[in-house]
Amino acid sequence: MRINKERIISEFTKLVSIDSPSYSEKNMGEYIKKRLISLGFYISEDDSGKFFNGNCGNIYGFKEGDISLEPLLFCAHMDTVEPCTGKVAIVDKDGTIRSNGETILGADDYSGIAAILEALQTIEDKNISHRPIEVLFTIAEEVYCRGVKKFDFSKIKSKEAYILDLSGAVGSAAFKAPTILSFTININGKSSHAGFAPENGIHSILAAANSINSIKLGRIDEETTVNIGIIEGGIATNIVPNQCVVKGEIRSYSHKKAIDVSENIKQKFIDSAEKIGATIDFQVEIHCEAYETSSNHQVIRRFEKASNELKLPTNLVETFGGSDNNILNKQGLTGLVIANAMNSCHSCEEYTTINELCNIGELTVSLMISQE
Repeated sequence: MRINKERIISEFTKLVSIDSPSYSEKNMGEYIKKRLISLGFYISEDDSGKFFNGNCGNIYGFKEGDISLEPLLFCAHMDTVEPCTGKVAIVDKDGTIRSNGETILGADDYSGIAAILEALQTIEDKNISHRPIEVLFTIAEEVYCRGVKKFDFSKIKSKEAYILDLSGAVGSAAFKAPTILSFTININGKSSHAGFAPENGIHSILAAANSINSIKLGRIDEETTVNIGIIEGGIATNIVPNQCVVKGEIRSYSHKKAIDVSENIKQKFIDSAEKIGATIDFQVEIHCEAYETSSNHQVIRRFEKASNELKLPTNLVETFGGSDNNILNKQGLTGLVIANAMNSCHSCEEYTTINELCNIGELTVSLMISQE
């Protein structure tokens, strides 16, 4: 084993002790910057946090390497979902690392950060020849990848990237991810007294209900899902509601299909509203766009070779979640999202294991020193 087992455990538990919810990643960012500087990196922090009233920006680092090899980018996000205040990493006798059950653990994505830092420390300590290495630690990934969207990609020298942000056994990697968009529909009706003059009102909730009833929800085909997640309207039981807000989400491996489905939903709401004299305002926000990395691309072949050499079973999968890689891909980088020792994410049952932390640390070293 090239990495230091005790050190990566210590690194991970240290990261867990740092609270870094979305938009409040400053303490994590300061820790990472100090570590990168100690490892000989040129670093910079952008001002992306100001767009969200946050206290930290995306952190970029570059270190020179073998100039005969192309640089590689390694990416992980610094923020976590709630509840994440006062996290503690508990190491069980069987090698499982978990929280105390009252918070998340933060393996999403601290195990990715720990693997990158340990791999860099190993390379430094053992003076191992390596490729030119770029690192990008992003903010606000858990809120539809908002942080990385504000990053200045003209800084990036790499054409390929490994994003450490996938659950499952180390050796797994996601080569395909969907477009994710959300929509907000404001239905405008007319209020009136529900008992004395209901006929004078225009029932916004009725328009919403009729619209939703005409829409297929759930898995509408093999590559697309639709969900209505929030409905808000009305102020009292004796008033015909003049306002109703409906919010939902669409995911699809086809970007065009996601857009087409949103247009279809918009039209159904328009039709239902017009029938009773209501109007609508329809807004769509595209959070990330679908991509698929070719199975014969070098970024995948390099990953498979490194995994095989470490005797890690490789498993290329599709994911129906978004990640920073969706944004990197849109910026012209070819990336692969690799499993990084995180399990049961976004819950207080989240956990990692010592063995898997060591595996992702070793795999990250292999990718950083790859000659291909």
